[in-house]
Amino acid sequence: MAMNLGSPNSSGEPDVVVDINTTPLIDVMLVLLIMLIITIPVQTHAVKLDMPVGNPPPPASPPPVVNVEIDFDGTILWDGTALADRAALEDHIRTAAQQPRQPEFHIRPDKLAEYKYVAEVLASAQRLGIRQIGIVGNEQFLP
Repeated sequence: MAMNLGSPNSSGEPDVVVDINTTPLIDVMLVLLIMLIITIPVQTHAVKLDMPVGNPPPPASPPPVVNVEIDFDGTILWDGTALADRAALEDHIRTAAQQPRQPEFHIRPDKLAEYKYVAEVLASAQRLGIRQIGIVGNEQFLP
């Protein structure tokens, strides 16, 4: 409550000047303002773009796949056909690397195959220019 006390009058008592207390009015006004701000929907700013209309290009067909299996004794199978030696493997890799659309190499080593056999196949494929090499069948190595 606010009251202003004026200068004393002739009787010695000050005149009481009563003004309206605006503090509760300001509080009510601020509460209403906050409620108004909360209830106004958020404006989304969008930029209109004219996107090209047309047919998307057809999906590319998957590349051919060559399955190279490495047996426990170092025997290499090229799509199920056993190869005689490493030179035959490199001839097959060289032929595949020169194709216009290189095939994916899926190498599947046997669980008991020594790492040196797998490393030789990977090294030959990399040296001869094969770009897409993957080792498949890793689930057999999980405990």
